[in-house]
Amino acid sequence: MASQIAKVLLSLDAEAVGSLKEGVNFKKSPEDGKCYIIFKSNNYFKACKNQCKHQGGLFVKDVEDLDAMTVKCTKHNWKLNVSTMKYVNPPDSFLQDELEVEVLDDGGLQLVELSPVDPWMADPREPLELQEGEVKVTYFTHACMELQFGERRFMFDPWLKGPAFARGWWLLHEPPADALDRLCAADLIYISHMHSDHLSYPTLKVLAERRPDVPIYVGDTSRPVFWYLEQSQVKLTNIKVTPFGVWQHIDDHLRFMILMDGVHPEMDTCIIVDYKGHLILNTVDCTRPNGGRLPQNVDVLMTDFAGGASGFPMTFYGGKYSDSWKAEFIKNERKKLLNYKATLVKSLQPRIYCPFAGYFVEAHPSDRYIKDTNIKNSAEHLNALINKLAPAIKTWTPQPGAVLDLGLALRDPTSSEAITNPPAGAKLYKDSWEFYLYVNELNSAIKSDIFKHQSWIQFYYTWAGFQNYNLVVRVIETDDKFECITDGYDYLVDFLDLSFPTKRPDREHAYLEIKNRIGVMRYVVLHGCLWDDLYIGFQNRISRDPDIYHHKYRRLISHV
Repeated sequence: MASQIAKVLLSLDAEAVGSLKEGVNFKKSPEDGKCYIIFKSNNYFKACKNQCKHQGGLFVKDVEDLDAMTVKCTKHNWKLNVSTMKYVNPPDSFLQDELEVEVLDDGGLQLVELSPVDPWMADPREPLELQEGEVKVTYFTHACMELQFGERRFMFDPWLKGPAFARGWWLLHEPPADALDRLCAADLIYISHMHSDHLSYPTLKVLAERRPDVPIYVGDTSRPVFWYLEQSQVKLTNIKVTPFGVWQHIDDHLRFMILMDGVHPEMDTCIIVDYKGHLILNTVDCTRPNGGRLPQNVDVLMTDFAGGASGFPMTFYGGKYSDSWKAEFIKNERKKLLNYKATLVKSLQPRIYCPFAGYFVEAHPSDRYIKDTNIKNSAEHLNALINKLAPAIKTWTPQPGAVLDLGLALRDPTSSEAITNPPAGAKLYKDSWEFYLYVNELNSAIKSDIFKHQSWIQFYYTWAGFQNYNLVVRVIETDDKFECITDGYDYLVDFLDLSFPTKRPDREHAYLEIKNRIGVMRYVVLHGCLWDDLYIGFQNRISRDPDIYHHKYRRLISHV
């Protein structure tokens, strides 16, 4: 079986993109003559094939639509709102399958479709009846689940100790007391992507010391999941890079398939596990898992739910970024995410749904402002919304150590015996995190010899290799309160020619001012870590003029 690939259906150069009008656009491929619909709104794009999902008719512009958002099928007059990809006539019928829109660095764009779109349909299996105790799903922490299939144990994304994103994220839940022992006894492990709340080196260090040869499966992403393994000095010897969309057979009954994300195919993945014809789908952090095409009626669906996994807007200052603006923005974004997840779950109609991969807390005292500002969605609220929209779906709000018995749950979704909660008195929430241990390790970089000489600045940004972009960045090293320190560096980088001027250039240019906590910044430089540790980990404060997103610079700081 060939691996799944991303197939380019239509390419537009920068001039053609510039000629797209607001609203609905019809574009024909010069290669095969097939037509596509592109919806444009303030340089945001959505796209789909020009084909009605009802009986395959072609769409034309809807002359009754003054907002340029809907198209009408020439066969039966079905209407599609391309801004939402929902059919509005008849209402509540279908969702149109979207194509991925990739905006290129040169201003062009591509419409991309995964091929095949539904690889799990290769060699489908009829589900066999499960016995009580045969399949158990145990929640540990955050995105870490243990799946027991007969005698085999499969672990997802083990983050069981230490922080993630430098010192910004800490575990909300107390893992079961035997969690590390069970990790080291696992038959196989899946790690979805490189972010440190899924790929936890403090956790994997324990695994490497006790069982370095455990099979660890990762997707074949262009940005390798274990890119930092050698520098980490964690000795794992059995990492299996796995092609997308191909069943991996573990035994006669157990197989799994790793799928790519449509929005971040270079990094994010998700997984389908099949045991005796019963499917468990874990979409992890994917924005559009498998390009939005997912199997319906799986036995268990797990997705993220919380939001708040970004420095925006909490770490931004100046201009519109008042506390009240941030609070309103966060409230609206969380509500949108909650509604999106509920709608997704309703459309996929799993037998059981579990929200996970959102149980972290900004626990360090220096990040109290972030903790108070970065309000997250509640798993209970999401499940309540799903219960209202789709009452036939059984929802599960997991607690650390709680166990779902899949056989019992499928036989009787209302059974109280299907889920075993932790014993009364079990510690569910962490209240200590060994801050000093991890913060001291980060701060040990401050005194490194390379920072005694200002030449490190030019060396570092030259090594990063980003230039020919009209952006000037001021980087300021600060203390934990983001206040300047006397022995910290404060410098400008002009990325147009990769120079380091003493003042901002006279030409018109975009400008960023970034205040980084000195210990984290120097640790990132010294060890060649991702700037995600600073940004997603809330370890900096950012001001920008004009207030626009620089995706090229963001790409740089996610790679260095």
